[in-house]
Amino acid sequence: MTDSTTSTTELPVAAIEQQIGAFLEAKTKMTWEPEVDLFASGAVSSLFAMELVVFVESTFDVEVEGPDLALDNFRTLRTMSALVTRLRGGGTGA
Repeated sequence: MTDSTTSTTELPVAAIEQQIGAFLEAKTKMTWEPEVDLFASGAVSSLFAMELVVFVESTFDVEVEGPDLALDNFRTLRTMSALVTRLRGGGTGA
C-alpha cells in the first residue's frame, strides 16, 4: 500500500550498487567506488567471488549460471549491477 518498500525488480542501478557496496563494505571493511576492480585491488579473492554470487542471487532473486558466472561479471560494483539488471529485466520472455 505504501511506496516505501520497493521490490528488487524495480530497483535502479544506483540502488543495486548501493546494496552490493554495503555487502562488500561489511565483508572487507572498505568502501568501494563503482569502477574499482575488486580482484585487482587484492582485497577480494576469487574464493570470495562465490560469496558474491550467493549474495547477488539471494538479494536480487536472480540465478547466475553458465557464462554469467565469469569473474568479469563480479569485478566491480558497476559490472555486478549491470549483471543483476540484465538478469532481472532481459533474458526471460521475448
